[in-house]
Amino acid sequence: MKGFGFNRSEILRQYGILFVLIAMFIIFSVATPNFLKVENLFNVARQVSMMGIAAVGMMFVMIAGGIDISIGSLLSFVNVFCAFLIVNFNVHPLWASLAAVAVASVGGFLNGVIVTQMKVPPLISTLAFMTIWEGIAFLISRGMTIFGLPDTFRTLGSGYVGPIPIPVIIMVVFLAFGGFFLNKTYIGRYFYAVGGNEEAAGLSGIHVRKLKWLVYTLCAAFTAVAGLVMLARLNAGAATTGKGFEFQVITAVVLGGVSIAGGTGRMFGVIIGILIMGFLSNGMVLLDVSEYVQRIIQGVVLVLAVGFDCLSKDIGMDKKGVLKSE
Repeated sequence: MKGFGFNRSEILRQYGILFVLIAMFIIFSVATPNFLKVENLFNVARQVSMMGIAAVGMMFVMIAGGIDISIGSLLSFVNVFCAFLIVNFNVHPLWASLAAVAVASVGGFLNGVIVTQMKVPPLISTLAFMTIWEGIAFLISRGMTIFGLPDTFRTLGSGYVGPIPIPVIIMVVFLAFGGFFLNKTYIGRYFYAVGGNEEAAGLSGIHVRKLKWLVYTLCAAFTAVAGLVMLARLNAGAATTGKGFEFQVITAVVLGGVSIAGGTGRMFGVIIGILIMGFLSNGMVLLDVSEYVQRIIQGVVLVLAVGFDCLSKDIGMDKKGVLKSE
């Protein structure tokens, strides 16, 4: 096959995930009759919409060679902060939403500054922010769920445009923007360059620090939008809303072929990864699989996805514990 320009490992890496999605779709379709109902498929799309929005930002960060595990706590903060402004201070939902996105973006920017200026590993920096966002969310809400959002705001999470849920439309817009930004703009191509070889990217004239500030800021901003959609869908703000959200997003992105070492990844693959996570969760619920068993299966999926990525790209760690291609 080499004479025709084909590489089996490359084909498997790019299209194997699609075969997994098709196989999963067939298995669940046979195992439970409710899986193929139009209402259920729309329900899956609505359920993964928040994950899909945040996955675009996570993809940017990981392609540039970083990671952000604080997005689950950030989503909880946005839920509580926006609901608190609307319910307790009668702030218009639009201004409350913009304020939540702005605060989240500032936090993302600070994450980028700490990673670049203070040389703190992304895992440690975002772990710290995960704790910070969680603490602020509990301080604002005092551990209580905030109710009383206006019906106009709820439309964002539960409304429709024709037969299509509004959260799905928002997700599609963000996915389309992410694909365009990565493939059609020079800044998007810089993400790949920095993630592939940061030192070489700097020598070629790319301002690596500013680019990393940008990816962490965008990741936080997109997560904030996902948090607003989640708030509108649940009609309540709680400090535990985003628990485990970062795990789902990272799993979907890695499943989609974005390398944990940076430098590679396509939007098409991430979309497939999002759908796999959605179908897997929905199918197991329809089959009445225990929540704890679901967590075990999802954990195994993440380990296998990362393991395949490391083996296929020969990724290891240097003496400082930083991932790199051998």
